[in-house]
Amino acid sequence: MSMKLTELEALVKKAIPNAEIEIKDLAGDDNHYSIVVKSDTFRGKSRIEQHQIVYDALAEKMGNKLHALQVKTIST
Repeated sequence: MSMKLTELEALVKKAIPNAEIEIKDLAGDDNHYSIVVKSDTFRGKSRIEQHQIVYDALAEKMGNKLHALQVKTIST
């Protein structure tokens, strides 16, 4: 299975509405992505907590429709 970039973006936007998101399809297969998420939601949170917010938004898709995700978070 695979996940379209637009679906990935929509799920993160739903969980973090004010986020600025940049996504790259690393392998051209809709399965391996790199995502950069910028948001004030991350302010005061550890890097692990920031990443957990992103992964929580994708919980049902990880390992199922989405094989690999490289995450970078930036607090604004």
